[in-house]
Amino acid sequence: MSGSFCRSLYAFTGDQHQQGLKFEAGELIRITQTLDGGWWEGEKDGVKGWFPSTYVQLQNLSSMSPLDEPLARDWKCYMSPQGRRYYVNTVSNGKSLQPQHNQQVSRSSRCLWMISVPLQIHSVTFPLPLHMSEQQLLKPDEWSYCDYFWADRKDPQGSAIISGFEVLLQKQLKGRQMQKEMAEFVRERIRIEEEYAKNLSKLSQIPLAAQEEGTLGSAWAQLKKSLADEAEVHLKFSSKLQSEVEKPLLIFRENFKKDMKKFDHHMSDLRKQLASRSAAVEKARKALADRQKDLELKTQHLEIKLNSKIEEDIKKARRKSTQAGDDLMRCVDLYNQSQSKWFEEMVTSSLELEHLEVERVEMIRQHLCQYTTLRHETDMFNQSTIEPVDKLLRSVDPARDRELWVREHKTGELRPVDMDI
Repeated sequence: MSGSFCRSLYAFTGDQHQQGLKFEAGELIRITQTLDGGWWEGEKDGVKGWFPSTYVQLQNLSSMSPLDEPLARDWKCYMSPQGRRYYVNTVSNGKSLQPQHNQQVSRSSRCLWMISVPLQIHSVTFPLPLHMSEQQLLKPDEWSYCDYFWADRKDPQGSAIISGFEVLLQKQLKGRQMQKEMAEFVRERIRIEEEYAKNLSKLSQIPLAAQEEGTLGSAWAQLKKSLADEAEVHLKFSSKLQSEVEKPLLIFRENFKKDMKKFDHHMSDLRKQLASRSAAVEKARKALADRQKDLELKTQHLEIKLNSKIEEDIKKARRKSTQAGDDLMRCVDLYNQSQSKWFEEMVTSSLELEHLEVERVEMIRQHLCQYTTLRHETDMFNQSTIEPVDKLLRSVDPARDRELWVREHKTGELRPVDMDI
C-alpha cells in the first residue's frame, strides 16, 4: 500500500501523539507505511507523521474528486489520550460517532465515541508504536517478573502458544523439580555415609595384627578403635543430613503443585473472559461499521433525490447507528474492565511468584550451608578420633619395645665360654 494516496475524511491535529501528522478534512496524503493496528504513516507537504487509518479513505489518482465536504460549523474532531476519536459541537457540547456536515447538524446528538482500532495480540491490547516510549517499567532496575511477561510466545517444546504467566509457572515447577532432585542427591550422600560407616565398623572388628606387642601394639589397637569412632561420627553425620537437609528439601511446600494449579486456573479464566469480550468488541465494531455504511448510503440517496420517506429512513438509520455506537461503548467498557482485572492479577500474581522464587532459593541456600557446616563438624570429629592414634604413634619406641619383650621372653643371661682341656 506504500506509495498510494488517501484523502482525509476528518481533521486530525496530532497534538497528543508523538510524530502525529496534522491535517484538515479533505487533504491529500501519500501513504508511506501501514500497520495492522490501524495506524498509517503518511506524508503531506513534505512532512511525515502517523495518523489513524479510519480518518482517511484510499483514493486513486485517476478518480480524485474535489475536496470532501468539511465539518459543519461549530463541530471539531478531538483525540482522547487513550487514542479514541470523537466529534464535539463546541456550542451544544454534543458528541457524535460520525462527522456532522451542514445537513446533519443536531444539537441533541448523543455523547458517543469512535474507538480507533488498537494493536491487539491474542485479545490483549498493547500500545501503538507512537505510545510505546511513554510506558515506564513498574519496577525499574529490578528485572521484576511483573515487567517482562505480558506477551505470549511459542512453546519451545511444540507449536502451541503459551502466555507469559505460563512461562513463570513453568519456572516455578522447574524450581520445585530441581529442589526434589537436590533432595535425592542428599539421600544418595546419606546412603554412601551409612555404607561407609558400616564398613568402617566392620573393619575395626577384624582381628588382624592383634598380637602386635609393646608401644607399637598399643598404637595399632588405638588405630583400629579409631575406625569404630569414625564410623559413629559418619552415622551421626548421615542422621543429621537426613533431618536437617534432606527432609526440609522434601517437605518444603508440599502443596506446591496444587497452589500452582490455582494460579494457572485463575489466570486462564481471566484470559478466557478477556478473549470473549474482545470478540464481542469486534462484533460490535463490525455492526457499527455496517450501520454507518447504511447511513451513508441513505444520505447519498437523499442528496440525489429529496424524499420524506428517505429522510425518515435516515433518521432510523441514524438511531440504529447511535445504538450500535452505544453497544460498542458498552462492549469496550466491559473489555477494559476485564483487561484491567487481568492486568491487576498479572502484577500481583507475578510478584507473588517472584517472592516464592526468592524464598525457594534462599531456603535451598540455607540448607546447603547447613550441609557444609555438618561436613566441617564431621571433619573436626574425625580429627578428634585420630588424635589419640597420632599421640601413641609418636610414643612408639623400638628400644622400649625390645626391652619389654626381652624381659618377658628371655631364656637366660649366661653366655657360653670356651671349653677347657
